[in-house]
Amino acid sequence: MRISGGEAKGRIVRIPAGSRFRPTTDLVRESLFNIIKSVADKSFLDLFAGSGLVGLEALSRGARLAVFVEKDAKAAEELGRVAELFGFDKKKEVMHSPVGRALAVLLRRRSSFDIVFADPPYNEGLAAETIRFFKDGDLMAHGGVLIVQHSVRERVGEGDWGSLLLTDQRRYGETVLSFFGKSDAGDDSSGQ
Repeated sequence: MRISGGEAKGRIVRIPAGSRFRPTTDLVRESLFNIIKSVADKSFLDLFAGSGLVGLEALSRGARLAVFVEKDAKAAEELGRVAELFGFDKKKEVMHSPVGRALAVLLRRRSSFDIVFADPPYNEGLAAETIRFFKDGDLMAHGGVLIVQHSVRERVGEGDWGSLLLTDQRRYGETVLSFFGKSDAGDDSSGQ
């Protein structure tokens, strides 16, 4: 798969044959970046990162920082190697960890992110579980957005999401992008 915009445009991110990862398609990824418009100078958190394609795209398009969370050791190692190869070494952090554990570490650090992207495995209840991690809004900067990529069969529009409001949903075949914003405006926007 190729980076579609920015300084690394056209660079290839290889997905190993037989991999369990389901990379975000070019159509969905390009639509995502068209919807969020600019990532320049923003902090980006990529959860269930897999190959890191979405976070790498954010760095290519000018994000000042991307934190990738991936529990598969080989994938996390390869993601770090690719980020360095693309010249993003000083702008990235790869956390080899399950998402819940990584988020606890980020909370202890008092990190906050302008854009959070989560692409959990489909139809395992992880989309709603991931949204619940953010319902207090503690990891999101003022004006931040949480974007969850999930199966059309997973209903995330209903539920008590605390300080999060569902602001938009876009469907691409069997894939949905759900966008959540913070309903309160009380957090610092300094990022990590």
